[in-house]
Amino acid sequence: MGVSFSSLLGPLAFWARDREVRILMLGLDSAGKTTILYRLQLGEVVSTVPTIGFNVETVTWKNVKFQVWDLGGQTSIRPYWRCYYADTTAVIFVVDSADHARLETSRSELQQMLAEDALASAKLLVFANKQDLAGARSAADVSAALGLPELKGRSWSVAGCTATKGEGLEEGLDWLVSSL
Repeated sequence: MGVSFSSLLGPLAFWARDREVRILMLGLDSAGKTTILYRLQLGEVVSTVPTIGFNVETVTWKNVKFQVWDLGGQTSIRPYWRCYYADTTAVIFVVDSADHARLETSRSELQQMLAEDALASAKLLVFANKQDLAGARSAADVSAALGLPELKGRSWSVAGCTATKGEGLEEGLDWLVSSL
């Protein structure tokens, strides 16, 4: 019995180790998407400029390779997000928790995106970024403001984080890996 059981787990462990999944990292401009991407890939903060177009990097976390597509979040670029939805396993949506004025815009963009058929089975991880800033809303407040508790039939999680310090990123990615 032991040999049979281990022979079943062997291929499964191999699949998990070599698996690469496509992740879209989206959110409004200046939310911290690129900072998170390079913090995860390089382990440090790098100077960034507003992303015009996209950045693509491979990030390995817990034996899973994420092909992360970091798309620009300016108003003029957001309509093109849908061009990248195909074959997406998960969406990481980044919100500036201290930007109260644009939280409703974040909600609108997120809800519009989640209504797309191409993302119907995609997992959703929301990073409530910039938790270190005065007046930042908690992860629970961001969740409510985005309308996440009303989502039906979708696996989602919200993690408070501070991208510049790397705080909270591990918890979010751990959830993502376990949900895959």
